Amino acid sequence: MPHHRILWTASTVSLPSELLDRLKEKGCEVLVASEGATRPWSQIQRLSPRVWVADVDSEAEKVFRTIEEVSNKDNGTSVLLFSKRPTVEEAVKAIKAGAKEYMPAGVDTERLWAALQACLECLPGRQGSKEDRFSPSVEAGQVVAYDPVMKTVVEMAAKAAKRDATILLEGESGSGKEVLARYIHQQSPRNEGPFVAVNCAALPENLLESELFGHEKGAFTGATSRKQGKFELAHGGTLLLDEISEMAPSIQAKLLRALQERQIDRVGGRYPVEVDVRVIATTNRNLAEETRKGNFRLDLYYRLNVVPLRLPPLRERKADIIPLAQLFLHRYAYRYGETAKILTKEAESFLQSYDWPGNVRELENLMERICIFVDSKSITKDHVENLLYLQSGPTDPQTTDAPVMPLKEMEKKMIMKALKNHNGNRTHAAKVLGISVRTLRNKLNEYKKELEG
Repeated sequence: MPHHRILWTASTVSLPSELLDRLKEKGCEVLVASEGATRPWSQIQRLSPRVWVADVDSEAEKVFRTIEEVSNKDNGTSVLLFSKRPTVEEAVKAIKAGAKEYMPAGVDTERLWAALQACLECLPGRQGSKEDRFSPSVEAGQVVAYDPVMKTVVEMAAKAAKRDATILLEGESGSGKEVLARYIHQQSPRNEGPFVAVNCAALPENLLESELFGHEKGAFTGATSRKQGKFELAHGGTLLLDEISEMAPSIQAKLLRALQERQIDRVGGRYPVEVDVRVIATTNRNLAEETRKGNFRLDLYYRLNVVPLRLPPLRERKADIIPLAQLFLHRYAYRYGETAKILTKEAESFLQSYDWPGNVRELENLMERICIFVDSKSITKDHVENLLYLQSGPTDPQTTDAPVMPLKEMEKKMIMKALKNHNGNRTHAAKVLGISVRTLRNKLNEYKKELEG
């Protein structure tokens, strides 16, 4: 039996096959309704889905009424709503009706995955009132800037957002570049348009070109239909090019033309396509140095570097560490339907003394791990140190307090609890634990041999 059902009536958005595979791995069954969103209430009553994915079309009012019916019944069904032309007014209406997530139809794959996970993790019976179900301060990405260094960056970003200039965000991995990019989009005149992100390092050269610029039917083997690229999907909005330093030189040339001419050429296309897009690029490398090495085009660097912003690493913005930790504790308490935990003064001091090589991402992972494994309301220095110790190992045994139990025993306990919390899904358990799936598999094999021995 599937762990959860997902009813998909959205006709304007298709579920990417890679996400379908992830959902199946998570134990979910996706049911696509052939009759669209015109009579979904009877299907919801009959199927009792964990998530209902709908879209706003000509039947918008009927969709909103159905969302209200779902919400009033409080039967544990979360609603993810897409809109082809998203507006702030419609978003407010959707959330007030009871939708868990409201997103543009052109949303990127990873953002869609995050939204589906949020809907699946919104626990039945703990959702509270309609007003409490969606908490922007907890669930939405937000820029935390208490430290003067970070305040300056955010002020510059807000000012730059009002103009349409290209922005280059430089900073270490995990420092929050995508969060700042989304903030810029929200503060810009394009905030009602789509925000589309693409990771330039995640795809090989031939696939990245098609992903960015699209392709025509028959352009290459497997191109059975025309596909719009990220530039077209971001039309009227913002396109985030993440890890742009990893982009192949041949695609750099096409990107330069797109930025200069505001036109793109689909792979296999005969005519250029006009695009109206604001580009934000991110890199964890020194892009100026990459140009000197010959790895990145100098003319493209100048085109991207109109508004350069450097995100400081977390160790350079100490005043933000505790506010960020508290934000993450509230976020995951909300997500898991629990009361937020409180950091003791000793725990706060330890967090501020740590260098955070993984930056904000490392801090967020640690806080989620704490929400999963710490049962008490107060988080002590030992809680923080033991869970961080499991992740990265001690740098100096003489300066690290002994754990409350043997490390191997604590490690095994945490691995088993993570697997239990994620219904045996090794991929998600490994992510929470901060280890690779391969490491997790090796640990489980080790425990199995111990039992057999």
